[in-house]
Amino acid sequence: MDVECEVPAAAAAAVTNGLGGGEASAAPAPLSAEQLDVEAYAAQYLGRTRLPRLLFIAQRCGVESIELEALRMAHDEARIREDTLLYRDAAQRIDGRLGPRYRYDQAWVDAVNRRAEQRKEKLETELNGHKAHLIKESIRMGYNDIGDFYYGHGHLSEAFKSYIRTRDYCTTSKHVVQMCMHVILVSIQLGQFAHVTNYVSKAEQTPDELDPIVIAKLRAAAGLAYLETKKYKLAARKFLETGPELGSNYSEVIAPQDVAVYGALCALASFDRSDLKSKVVDNINFRNFLELVPEVRELVNDFYSSRYGSCLEHLEKLKSNLLLDIHLHEHLETLYKDIRHKAIIQYTLPFISVDLNTMADAFKTSVSMLEKELAALITENKINARIDSHNKILYARHADQRNATFQRALQTGSEFERDVKAMLLRANLMKHDFNQRSLSGQRKM
Repeated sequence: MDVECEVPAAAAAAVTNGLGGGEASAAPAPLSAEQLDVEAYAAQYLGRTRLPRLLFIAQRCGVESIELEALRMAHDEARIREDTLLYRDAAQRIDGRLGPRYRYDQAWVDAVNRRAEQRKEKLETELNGHKAHLIKESIRMGYNDIGDFYYGHGHLSEAFKSYIRTRDYCTTSKHVVQMCMHVILVSIQLGQFAHVTNYVSKAEQTPDELDPIVIAKLRAAAGLAYLETKKYKLAARKFLETGPELGSNYSEVIAPQDVAVYGALCALASFDRSDLKSKVVDNINFRNFLELVPEVRELVNDFYSSRYGSCLEHLEKLKSNLLLDIHLHEHLETLYKDIRHKAIIQYTLPFISVDLNTMADAFKTSVSMLEKELAALITENKINARIDSHNKILYARHADQRNATFQRALQTGSEFERDVKAMLLRANLMKHDFNQRSLSGQRKM
């Protein structure tokens, strides 16, 4: 596709990744969010997932007050859970900035490790006793107990191995589902999302009907796996299929607010307008999740209603907080770019010509930056148009309907002629008994 404008090729290839309306040299959005309520954020989650999330916020926020608050909460949580690995990490990052109470306590670590070793020996002794008596259910529960022990103390690889070993001792579908859920939980913590997809499939294939809460958990876990592997359309479908039964029942992995944010962003970046209408806007179940995050609900409505400037403003306001999300941060720039490009494409579709000044006002950006974006989209064949750079007008290139109709008619005629010739040939072969018989294997003339 030709780009009839004065924008150089290098500029046309450089599409802005952000949502701002400044020039290319503008500073990127900060990674901090001074308005973030760390305590309220952490309260959405239960179990071990709070620790890595808090440590991630401390690492990425860039604001010392928020960093220290996150580290303080991670330190206290690690001591409560007796997770010496993450406790050491939190204490080292605090580095004495919170006073003597938050200094690294080697004596406490040694005491916890001694108790853990005693508990581990007891569990292994009990498991060996169960194996000696060949009681499958007791062996399965023994491996589960050891897996829970390792998971609680932060030894995720060992927990994964223990949970996997229960597979050979599962006697009912319920046992298989429990094993799958344990493996999925640990695999998400380890970042091994191939295992997540695999064991979600195993759980869904069990013959007995699954509990609605379990189904919702599996959908959310599958959505996370697809998100991490950058399959945004599949991720959107899974998050949108997640039932309201999820609630806070899976807070050790994902909060219902996360389902709303992940599902909405992935849908906006990958769905066409009809899918967005049927699967997001009119989706009653997903609407329950969107109500938890009004800003996301508003940006979805703005996008569907073609209020693109307002939609992009909402996205920009959310960006600093979303960059502190442990699962979403590395996908955010790609998703934002795809959403912006989709908005630009949808804006241009109904028009024969578009004034770039008016369009730049709608997208709250500069004409020069918009011109670069349009040029890149045209060269990628995502917009069928050309740019009049002098008059700042985008002209659509509509297909020649008359010529296309003639071409389809000619193609249909050629296909009809080919089919008729094949039918005549077959009829003549049958008329002269020139065929292969299955029984005799002889061909007659």
